[in-house]
Amino acid sequence: MPLTRWLAEYAWLPDQAEPTPDVLIEAEGGRITAVTPLVGGGTPAAGVEVLRDAVRLPGLTLPGLANAHSHAFHRALRGRTHYGRGDFWSWRDVMYAVAPRLDPESYLALARAAYAEMALAGITCVGEFHYLHHGPDGTPYADPNAMSAALVEAAAHAGIRITLLDTAYLTAGVDGAPLTGPQRRFGDGDALRWAERVSAFRPENDHARVGAAIHSVRAVPAEQLATVAGWADRNGVPLHVHLSEQPAENDACRAVHGCTPTRLLADHGVLGRHTTAVHATHPTSADIALLGESRTGICLCPTTERDLADGIGPARRMAEAGSPLSLGSDSHAVVDLFEEARAVELDERLRTRRRGHFTAAELLAAATVAGHAALGWGDAGRLSVGGRADLVTVRLDSARTAAVPPVGAIFAAGAADVTHVVVDGRTVVADGRHLTVDVPAELQAAIAEVTS
Repeated sequence: MPLTRWLAEYAWLPDQAEPTPDVLIEAEGGRITAVTPLVGGGTPAAGVEVLRDAVRLPGLTLPGLANAHSHAFHRALRGRTHYGRGDFWSWRDVMYAVAPRLDPESYLALARAAYAEMALAGITCVGEFHYLHHGPDGTPYADPNAMSAALVEAAAHAGIRITLLDTAYLTAGVDGAPLTGPQRRFGDGDALRWAERVSAFRPENDHARVGAAIHSVRAVPAEQLATVAGWADRNGVPLHVHLSEQPAENDACRAVHGCTPTRLLADHGVLGRHTTAVHATHPTSADIALLGESRTGICLCPTTERDLADGIGPARRMAEAGSPLSLGSDSHAVVDLFEEARAVELDERLRTRRRGHFTAAELLAAATVAGHAALGWGDAGRLSVGGRADLVTVRLDSARTAAVPPVGAIFAAGAADVTHVVVDGRTVVADGRHLTVDVPAELQAAIAEVTS
């Protein structure tokens, strides 16, 4: 790729408490080659000609955002599950009504539109927690990884990177109950057959990597947890797991195993630096210590956790214990990493009735560098030389951000304020418009296909 230059009105550079004005960013081959603050830093060697050639980025430019936890097919549920009474389990019944209607072709269309919506929101990489593996009755497709391939192709069409977190989902409960109904398409029989299938899927695209996931302690028997964790460790890939999203999960685990889900995962070698626990809404103090001491990451999904009435997790305590925090949109009730980021602080205020738990820089890190690291892209999420050339520019003159100082954008801006998105040096969104996907039209068509 040729040398490209961008002149950012403001840019949030690594390890800075607030944005820096007038920054020239240069990239070649998809990598950042120079970052030059012009105020107090002078002009580049080539002088004004360089500035004349640069693409102007009015507003605040950030590193690419990472959506560390996604279920792409849940996008079809938006606006259909939010009414009346109920809880996570009643919501799940509605979700299970959509799951059987997807095949590789319809999933490609839905995920392509969902990932393009993410690109419009400034998301340059997604972690897809993928368990729709087989046909609706559990019969594998001719290509057992056809659904995985559809998701990888969808991300390519949308212009973003993907870590496909291939998910082991083997049982319907902690007690080992068999999968029935819509769940049958999730299962591979046992962890060894799961590993055999996943090992056969090797995307050739540079934008895609394969990771592993344990759906939860409900879905993988205790004696098979180490098989999944061992596969991830041998292959050097991220491992994610839903953890303590619901009190009922904790209660069931104690009833069967005599311990919390976190303790069970620790005893079977699942926790560690390359593991991310998703939600962790209801950990005990001992759980928080186990997660922190092992440096297990925590992916918070505040808009989903509040939509499903899951509760508010102890984010500050987990961060202080040593667990890096990342963010995900999960069920896609909202696709807005700015909302997810500020919700970490605002929900902590609700839980504690105090303000000031996280700085704007800490929240930005959760949405960028920590999220990319959790997905295995350790060279992304920072505007620094050698890093991936991912840039997200946010308006500072919209109705939401007018008169807001740049540092305040994390608390004021939303996905609608994203104007320009660059992924690995390629422009994907310009002037708030996706360059290759008509996102509203494709969402409309794809969702109608699986819900009507």
